[in-house]
Amino acid sequence: MELRQYQIVLVNLDPTQVSEIKKTRPCVIISPNEMNRHLQTIVVAPMTSSSKPYPTRVEVNHNNTSGWVVIDQIRSVDRTRIIHPFGSLTEAEIARVKAVIKETYVD
Repeated sequence: MELRQYQIVLVNLDPTQVSEIKKTRPCVIISPNEMNRHLQTIVVAPMTSSSKPYPTRVEVNHNNTSGWVVIDQIRSVDRTRIIHPFGSLTEAEIARVKAVIKETYVD
């Protein structure tokens, strides 16, 4: 399966530890396409349907549901954890995700 940056995919995140986001849930692929083509691991940010408006969370709408991309819980997963794709973020959502990643991890 071809995996693309900013695609939304269903991922089995278990097993996890303590406060990590658990279960099988949608995640946004953060790793660039070049990495996604060649590496066995994919960098994702999990999504949740319940969150407070933390500065490290980006509100998105997917499949007629509001949710949050949880930038503060970015993790690498083996591609075998990815069950299937759901769609992609919009251009506006991608811009917000990029801005939060830059502010959180770069600046």
